[in-house]
Amino acid sequence: MSNEFEMSMMGELTFFLGLQIKQSKDGIFINQAKYTKEILKRFDMEASNAFDTPTSSLLKLDKDEKGKDVDIKRYRGMIGSLLYLTASRPDIMFSVCLCARFQACPKESHLVAVKRILRYLKGTHDLGLWFPRNTSFFDLIGYSDADADYAGCKTERKSISGGCQFLGHSLVS
Repeated sequence: MSNEFEMSMMGELTFFLGLQIKQSKDGIFINQAKYTKEILKRFDMEASNAFDTPTSSLLKLDKDEKGKDVDIKRYRGMIGSLLYLTASRPDIMFSVCLCARFQACPKESHLVAVKRILRYLKGTHDLGLWFPRNTSFFDLIGYSDADADYAGCKTERKSISGGCQFLGHSLVS
């Protein structure tokens, strides 16, 4: 028996560990739309307006030592839920990890940033990862930011630089 036949005997995989999986003749699409809707409901963000981006490009989060304290358990719950969601949503990875730095002593400014991520998810809950079928190989291509922000981190005065990696089929030979 072939592996293809064995898999078809088990049925098509459609849901696994919170991941929704849609298989077609062209490839596989993975997302967490159901989970996204659940966390929006859990954190009372269902009725909020959606944002186009998960964070503002002008936002510079810091410790905000003079800021108002927020419920640490709720904040950590939000961060944990968002971290799990990054399995299929690399578009929120930077923003979530930025907010996760402040779990020890979250302030209102940090909560506002987390709620913005949730509002972004409200408008993009159906996004996910697409894996096309019949690709013979994948190329990993990386870029780094030449315009590093030296000592730009307001919290620890560390340098901030950026990078981007692409995993995909190469169109260039």
